[in-house]
Amino acid sequence: MLKFFVIGTALIMVIGGIVYFLQSKARVATPAVESTAQVSLQAATSTYATTTFSVVYPANFSVDSNFANNEVSNKKLIGGVKFSIPDTMATGTNLAAETFVSVEQLPRAKICSGDIYLKDNVKSTTVKDGGVNYSFATTSQAAVGATYDEYVYALVGSNPCTAVRYYILTSDMGTYSPGEAKPYDAAALMKIFDDIRHSLVLISQTSAPSTAHSQR
Repeated sequence: MLKFFVIGTALIMVIGGIVYFLQSKARVATPAVESTAQVSLQAATSTYATTTFSVVYPANFSVDSNFANNEVSNKKLIGGVKFSIPDTMATGTNLAAETFVSVEQLPRAKICSGDIYLKDNVKSTTVKDGGVNYSFATTSQAAVGATYDEYVYALVGSNPCTAVRYYILTSDMGTYSPGEAKPYDAAALMKIFDDIRHSLVLISQTSAPSTAHSQR
């Protein structure tokens, strides 16, 4: 009788251990499912379209369809659409919420180059990205406790002349108290802006739509 009791007790302990192990695995797996859902939500996108182009942007960015850039001239504004980062992307970092990416057009430009979108006397260079030729120009300005960088990618040969502008405003880390803010993730921001630029589709008035990456 004692022998059967010992065997029964051992079986109960083994079965109990297996049940506990399986339940523990189930509890550990649950957060992973929630994390996947959160990533999918953050990756949600929207599409903005006009008669001359369309572009895909993160759904949590704010859109200004009446945007007109006056940096080059207050009298000759550059029209376009601006996509500003959400406040949450800047919170706790030295990145300013005024940071944005825009699609701008100069219909009367004789030569579509990046430098005509910047006030500073800079020279544009031709760069190739994903098979697309861009006229690229950049500038950087420092103010009291802050810096803003601009990168302009004009699509060579596009008509109207179309360009994508990155405007990144940051504060100097020295202006914060220790632990108040951390440097923003520059690589992650540039990846988002690059994805927006790569999604640009130019719509010809005489032919079928074509992606910017088909422009040579």
